[in-house]
Amino acid sequence: MKKILLTTFVALMGLTACVYEPEQFIAKETGNENTSGETSVGTIFAVNDGFQICNPSISQDMDKYPGAMLWLNFSGSLGVTSDDSSYNVKKAGEHDRLTVSDSANKVLWFTKIDTANGDCEFQDPEWSTKGEFIVSLRAYDKTGGKCKQENRDYGIIAIRMSDKKRFTFYSKNISETATPHLWIDPSSTVDTSADASTIEGFFGTKNVRLTYVDSTAQNILYVDFAGVDSDEDLEKALANPKKMAAPADVKDGYIESQLFSPDGKFVVYNVIENTMTSWNAYVQEVSETSSPIMIEKMNGMISAPAQPHWFSYNGRLFVSWAEFPDGETMTGQQKSLLDKSMHDGSNGRTAMREVMLMPGAPSDLAVEWVGDVRQVSPVPTIGGRSSDGRFLATGDSKGFLVKLP
Repeated sequence: MKKILLTTFVALMGLTACVYEPEQFIAKETGNENTSGETSVGTIFAVNDGFQICNPSISQDMDKYPGAMLWLNFSGSLGVTSDDSSYNVKKAGEHDRLTVSDSANKVLWFTKIDTANGDCEFQDPEWSTKGEFIVSLRAYDKTGGKCKQENRDYGIIAIRMSDKKRFTFYSKNISETATPHLWIDPSSTVDTSADASTIEGFFGTKNVRLTYVDSTAQNILYVDFAGVDSDEDLEKALANPKKMAAPADVKDGYIESQLFSPDGKFVVYNVIENTMTSWNAYVQEVSETSSPIMIEKMNGMISAPAQPHWFSYNGRLFVSWAEFPDGETMTGQQKSLLDKSMHDGSNGRTAMREVMLMPGAPSDLAVEWVGDVRQVSPVPTIGGRSSDGRFLATGDSKGFLVKLP
């Protein structure tokens, strides 16, 4: 069984939060599947060579990691190559590392759990809005034992990619389905010789925002560190996260995968009904007084938007998303994008729409859509679009990079 979910609650919430037991899914080769292929869709590359992944996140650093994605592994063998022997592709533990790999399945960057300091696993990794940082959940065994799933608790950490140092926001009492995200001032400059125990020393700025979902999965919380000038300020800010108003339909499901806009003033996210085959997507200003604004299903769309992401290009801002046929789960990656039957849009697609945002405005003015919904690709992808516009990322049972034509 591919997905052995851990509790009844998690069983209703196990999409992008990759909470599975170690038995991984391995793609079976068919006559329609290859490692990569040139098609009318573009060039499609199988990430991790057919082995299962989750939490796909497209590169936010086009200089160091162009055409690459961040992902989370399962246990066993991994279908990548690494110049670092410590990566160990034959004996991976479940969620024991974060990997950035390219279309050739070469590992460009990785970090492993720190077992000496009690790490059990990573969960919900996501590239921050600034390409130098990743945010993730970190699990530990609250009994001090051997990391049995029922004994795990979670915290939120940031990882600086240049030196793999960590900053701990929360060490415990965070839900394993918190799907954290970070916004960092894009003009900031990191000084790795600075005091990495402070927000400003670690990130090169105090202008940082963190968001995550609370333990009930009914509310989005956020912390703004701009006014943090001392350890006491930091402790107070983390102990008193602010809460955003939730959409009415959350009572029948849960919130996940809220992502900051490039300016850090809005988020996009999904509310997923407990059946996991129905959902809505929202845009909302990051404020205690803001209202959720649903992204409407327009004529010609296959479904409501799934897994919305921001995409900024040449001064224009878009929201991109996946669409799936009725009855499909939101991930849709039980099927291989290398299968040509996927390429006609009948199994879903990737789309986007331009948007203008006005923070501080009344809700009817805060979000203004520009033009029509446009198709990006006739295959559904859930991991976002690279900032140069050339790549899409996706993955659940199978991971793929799509280089657009």
